[in-house]
Formats: sequence, C-alpha cells, structure tokens
Amino acid sequence: MYIIPFQENMNLINFQIQSDKDLSSLTLGKGIRDFHTLCNFVKGLSYTRISSSDNLSLTISENCGTCSSKHAFLKQVAIENEKDEIKLIVGIFKMNAINTPILGKILSKHNLEFIPEAHCYLMYDNERFDFTKKGVDVNNFKEDILLEKEIKPEQVIKWKAEFHKEFISNWLEENNLIPYSLDEIWGIREECISELAK
Repeated sequence: MYIIPFQENMNLINFQIQSDKDLSSLTLGKGIRDFHTLCNFVKGLSYTRISSSDNLSLTISENCGTCSSKHAFLKQVAIENEKDEIKLIVGIFKMNAINTPILGKILSKHNLEFIPEAHCYLMYDNERFDFTKKGVDVNNFKEDILLEKEIKPEQVIKWKAEFHKEFISNWLEENNLIPYSLDEIWGIREECISELAK
C-alpha cells in the first residue's frame, strides 16, 4: 500500500486492485491495476447518467456517470479490496452562481440565491476527493456544505434522492419566503443538472 499526491496538500491512499469480485474484475479487464489509475479514469468519463442507476457496472460499459454513480463505483471497488477506510460521502451544499457560475442565469431567472444540492465524493483521512469530472472539485465549495453523511454504494440509488428531497422540504419550511413547492424546486434543480451535463 502506498500514497501518491493527487493534488497539492491532498493524499488519497492507493492500492493494487486484486479482488476477483464484480467491479474489480471489470476494472482489471480494462487494464487498470491500481486505485489511483481507476480514479483518474473515472474522472475522465462523460458526465451523463448511466441508463440504470442500480447497475454500477454501467459506469464502465457505458463510459459515463454522475457524481453518484462514479463515486459509488469507486467505493464499491474499495470495499471489494477491503479498503473500508475510503468513505463514500453525500454532502448537501449551496449550489449557487459563485461556486457553479454556469447556473447563474437559471438561478437568477427563478430569483433564487441557491438551491441545496446533493453531491457525492470520497473521503479519506478527513480529506475530500472529487472525481466527478474535470473542473469539479468539492474542495472549491466546501464552505458552502450544509451537511455531510457517510453512505453505502447502494444508497446512491433511491435513498439519496429521498434524503435530498427531505432536506429541501425542511429548507422550504424554514424559509417560507421562497415561493416554490418541493416539486417546483426539484424541477429547477433538474434544469440545472441538464445545464451541467452539456
């Protein structure tokens, strides 16, 4: 086991992928032998939803994924190789025009300062690692994180959306001047996600 810098002042443990379990076997079939190489490979995949969110192997076969499927895939490979110290995290953060400039027009159109957004990433030794895509790094908006929770890979399917909607519902109750329902905020959020996927 060894550690290689991913970026300045951040280190993520590296290990040889040796498990013969499902996702590790797929990874080895791609010629990827260690976790750092896999993380960089996943980061380079297209930012698009896989066709079936309960099948993480599609991240490899369809060459795509979102923050959820990409990091759940990485966490599952870590589990298969008994590296439980690598954690899968869902964080709720203030998605705004400062940390996500491309969404400025959409948020302004709906007269919203921000939308609480759920974002998945890895955590190791209390440091966050984001392999969503080039240009996206949770550390660039860590001051905007409202809540973090460790989850299991299977929770990115249904549980994460329910957790996210519950958070938004509570947020709307606490901020009763926001003139939108949960469904309306969710629709605006989907508009934002579509813009991010372009």
